Amino acid sequence: MARVDDLIGASYVVDEGRADPVGVATSMAKGARMGGATIIEGISVTGFTRTGRRITGVTTNSGNVEADTVVLCAGLWTRQLARKAGIDVPLQAAEHYYLLTEPMEGVHRDLPIIEDLECYGYFREEGDGMLVGLFEPVAAPWHPKQAPEDFAFGTIPPDWDRMTPHLEKAMARIPSLSEAGIRTFFCGPESFTADVLPLLGPAPEVDGLFVAAGLNSVGILMGGGIGNVMASWIVDGICPVDIAAFSIERALPFENSLRFRTERTVEQLGVLFGDGSFPTFHQHTARGIRRSPLHETWEKAGAYFGVSAGWEFPEWFSPTGENPEVPWTWDRGHWTPWIASEHKTVRENVGVMDMTLMSKFLVQGPSAAIILDRLSANEVVGAIGRVVYTQWCNDRGGIEADLTVTRLGEEKFMVVVSDVTHRRVERMLLDEIHEGEFATITDVTAGFVILTVQGPKSRELLERVSPDDLSNEGFPYLTGREIEIGYSRILVLRVTYVGELGYELYIPSDQAVSVWQTLEAAGQDLGLRPVGLGALHSLRLEKGYRDYGIDIDNTDTPISAGLAFAVAWDKPTDFRGKAALVALRADRTSRLVCVLLDSPEPLLHGSEPVLKDGKWVGYLQVGGFGPTLGASVGLATIDNPDGVTADWLAEDGFEVVVAGERYSARLQLRPFYDPDRSRVLS
Repeated sequence: MARVDDLIGASYVVDEGRADPVGVATSMAKGARMGGATIIEGISVTGFTRTGRRITGVTTNSGNVEADTVVLCAGLWTRQLARKAGIDVPLQAAEHYYLLTEPMEGVHRDLPIIEDLECYGYFREEGDGMLVGLFEPVAAPWHPKQAPEDFAFGTIPPDWDRMTPHLEKAMARIPSLSEAGIRTFFCGPESFTADVLPLLGPAPEVDGLFVAAGLNSVGILMGGGIGNVMASWIVDGICPVDIAAFSIERALPFENSLRFRTERTVEQLGVLFGDGSFPTFHQHTARGIRRSPLHETWEKAGAYFGVSAGWEFPEWFSPTGENPEVPWTWDRGHWTPWIASEHKTVRENVGVMDMTLMSKFLVQGPSAAIILDRLSANEVVGAIGRVVYTQWCNDRGGIEADLTVTRLGEEKFMVVVSDVTHRRVERMLLDEIHEGEFATITDVTAGFVILTVQGPKSRELLERVSPDDLSNEGFPYLTGREIEIGYSRILVLRVTYVGELGYELYIPSDQAVSVWQTLEAAGQDLGLRPVGLGALHSLRLEKGYRDYGIDIDNTDTPISAGLAFAVAWDKPTDFRGKAALVALRADRTSRLVCVLLDSPEPLLHGSEPVLKDGKWVGYLQVGGFGPTLGASVGLATIDNPDGVTADWLAEDGFEVVVAGERYSARLQLRPFYDPDRSRVLS
């Protein structure tokens, strides 16, 4: 039935099937009742009861219901109902279409479901006819101000003029559709989130309220799994699966604004159906919300901007000063040598990256050290000026946050963490303040620009603009202090995320332009240039540095993630997760290891299978091309019941499968670049 003469390739899932949503819901409800649940229909939830931070129940048009835990899963109405609890659940309904045909010849019950990502359409049998569903690349938001409360089973009049071109393109995949009669053209609302991923977990603003919403048109596909995960999460207090991409904590208040939801929803149907799967993809709508004070400076320098948590960041710089279009692709592009050149700058000279998007918290007060000591697996309450890399774990030893803690004073600490775990870290800090303790948690993210100065000539650059002692003796690795740079006195940490001598400059936002101009003027003959996060990615992969939410998540422990060196096993404090980690300390059956391909041709992105003697032993978490190493490099989770040891990894027979082809690879626990840290400590 389908036209295939224009196809390059396709995949077939032999065990794919369909589930009837009504039948599934009815069966689940019956099972719940058999298990003792009470289901009340025909009433409206009007709000919530609360005591302090804790939600204690719901109010309805038939009275109040008390509850230890409330789960908010009201579909497209979740956003406006959540506001009554004082929380943000940024999702937005959009028009969603499908067409049903009259009976067609050749249609039968076992006809495969067809998805054509290029035409944004999917096709399946529906009785004796066909269903043609659409995820058009330019969608229409539905009632962005407030969804009608009486629209549970309503339909939307279809917009034939807007949708006909999309229908015609989709129906060209199955030519016989053009001759079929149309039974109905259905349009109904479906809710979508800012990144087309669900919003799950405990609401960070209050206690006792969980959210399960924003299923982006795949609710029947994900509903059973989400229900299972949520039940375990509520009962055990810990999510049993990787939740980094789905946690409601990643959602930010600005995403709940009317303008953001209205603009972003326009592209989300197409993003869900395939546009968003490419490694070069960035959202086009609702951009420019959070900007570094140096944004215009980077723009004039030819920066191509990506976006994360609303922050605009330079991904790479065009040497011609232009900002060219970047196609969505899995392959190399015209920008690849530009990133490699920036990478080389950091390895051989000195580069500056704008890392303002990193989240920054000041933790102050008489209980600050106690609180951070209980949360941190490493020893963070040492000497003033010490920078400590650590993880915050859950009671099972799983990593909830990956961060640095710098002691700035007896009762003053700086916590720096990735932008994607901002709200989680803030909540963990607040929750850790016990009765009788006093500490203040201040979000200073927007108050400081972070310029990270990295490369073998970074010390020489800073010495040209500062009167302070920057020698190894005067400013050792993993320490921080205030120094003068130009007109400013700023906090500087000697740390690196690229594997070179380097420093992080924490500059008051109003002085960032001045500091950059000072550095730029002093560093021309040193080869100084701004560097984007594309180069940061390849630099950190060569060094084997981890990135939370990409390589590691809440199901990894510091042991399995190769971060046991950051655990202070002997510190007297029973930090969170310590008992679990002690019990797992000798377990080496699953490890995150460094991978380097022998061939320079293939590109790694993540999720590629790893084989040992032809048998599956793991998969890539992340990958990219390493210009210094001359081949693709990555981090992979590897399993071996006899232990993932250095000797076993040194054996021959490891391969990585890339696009169906096997490529020989080397695996090791230590990074392939500067494993002895001589460059970092230089």
